[in-house]
Amino acid sequence: MAWFRKVREPKEPREPRERRSSKVPEGLWVKCDSCRQILYNKELARNYKICPKCGFHFRLSAAERLRMLFDAEQYTELETELRSTDPLRFRDTKRYRDRLAESEESIGTSDAIMIGSGTLDGIPVLIGAMEFFFLGGSMGSVVGEKVTRAAERALAERRPLILVSTSGGARMQEGILSLMQMGKIAAALSRLSEAAVPYISVMTDPTTGGVTASYAMLGDLNVAEPGALICFAGPRVIEQTIRQTLPDGFQRAEFLLEHGMLDFVVERSEMKATLARCLRFLWDARRSA
Repeated sequence: MAWFRKVREPKEPREPRERRSSKVPEGLWVKCDSCRQILYNKELARNYKICPKCGFHFRLSAAERLRMLFDAEQYTELETELRSTDPLRFRDTKRYRDRLAESEESIGTSDAIMIGSGTLDGIPVLIGAMEFFFLGGSMGSVVGEKVTRAAERALAERRPLILVSTSGGARMQEGILSLMQMGKIAAALSRLSEAAVPYISVMTDPTTGGVTASYAMLGDLNVAEPGALICFAGPRVIEQTIRQTLPDGFQRAEFLLEHGMLDFVVERSEMKATLARCLRFLWDARRSA
């Protein structure tokens, strides 16, 4: 008789924990690389992608950087037709041309820099922002050509030029062709200087290698975000070479400011207003000279 016994239906087997669908949407939270706090992504975006707990500056994409600096987030992108080729038919674990195609498809930019034309606090300017997520922001032939054309356009239109750098350096897949861009860009910026058209360099984390050795350090004013790594060779390479322990904060923005390599270290939230003041000062000084 089953009157005094509870009949239980057999349970369906539970899915393993790793297979259960999460009720929390992906991308809703992010962990700070500095203080390891969990942050709400929308709150982080409203705060210029600066950690509200410790002030750590997350990396911005080139498009985010341009929207942050141009008035009403409006600008016209220039030189969009340029594409890198594969002159050396370079291949490591995969072909260079395949890496280019994958980066363009996933990132949405034609190469590791975007050039925009618009106004910053009412001042007509040209701004170039490097895209670190495109092959580490490396400088190849297209990056060099875009920066050179931006400098030439700034000279022709008498507009100040701002370049925001975040780069791992020259692009090894293009060999000597990438290194040639350093001299080409420096020559174009020299013509800009002779014509008294302002050029401001903004360095963000990281700015290294051939970019630091060329246009990143050639600004009329050199500005950086807090904590940015700015160097030619990284601290690990230097330590292995000289076999000495480097001081704390070596090659960070604050260290370079203390040693005279930078003019300002500016929080991202204050960057646009600071650049506007600098441009007005440079324009007024040069027009009255």
